[in-house]
Amino acid sequence: MHSAKKNKRITSWHLIGAQLATFRKAARMTQAALADQFCVGEDTIASIEQGRRPLQADFAAQLDELLGTKGVLQVAVSKVPQKERFPAFVQDFVEYEQEVLTLLSYENQVVPGQLQTKEYARAVFVSLYPPLEEEEIEERVAARLDRQKVFDRKPRPMANFLLEESILHRPIGGRHVLREQLRHLRRCAELPFLGLQIMPSNRETHAALDGPMVLLETPDHDQLAYIEGQRISFLIDDLDEVSVLQQKYGMLRSQALSPERSMRLLDELLGES
Repeated sequence: MHSAKKNKRITSWHLIGAQLATFRKAARMTQAALADQFCVGEDTIASIEQGRRPLQADFAAQLDELLGTKGVLQVAVSKVPQKERFPAFVQDFVEYEQEVLTLLSYENQVVPGQLQTKEYARAVFVSLYPPLEEEEIEERVAARLDRQKVFDRKPRPMANFLLEESILHRPIGGRHVLREQLRHLRRCAELPFLGLQIMPSNRETHAALDGPMVLLETPDHDQLAYIEGQRISFLIDDLDEVSVLQQKYGMLRSQALSPERSMRLLDELLGES
């Protein structure tokens, strides 16, 4: 499988990590000694200095105070571009997503990020394991909501979302959060540039039992696919591979409920039929 992942990039986190390493050495402290000051693991400091782990704003402020760096680290963290606040393995996808002409999504576990309410998005991030720190949860929620602005731009991208029916019954965040999410999906289903289809749980055949996918068409009419699993992802530009996934998606659309029947199902779940 050919991946469209770009070469390893130097991000803001690498530069901030290098700054921290310079300040630490100037203070004549080892990574272990700095870690002991904050009761964290030495590997945490090492990961931050290597740019593999984002430096959280509150930790940056504490480091500035200890190292006498007059807020330099805290300011640097505040200036990190929004897209770099995503985990490294999704940054390229997010970059392409903001410019797409068409977006086709199939999801089997949770509501797709582009359609999540703030409360539902927060509940998804709270569910992650190992658990995230509260500040990182809030940053990820803000970044996810910011991605949804792709539908505000002109011209709007054309999009279609396929969701497993089981998603509509999974009370992530509680029944109230799920109900408000269903209301939001019902409103989204009315948008003229967005299609929403539900894959019924009683289907006896299914074209994508091996997991979710997103298909993108860029402004240059390149065809890409994005596949995400447990702590790994692939952005694919190999035409043969993308073609297979497009075929899968086409079959999924024929197997799912029509947009009209999908809206009626949402109405039934909301008690508004």
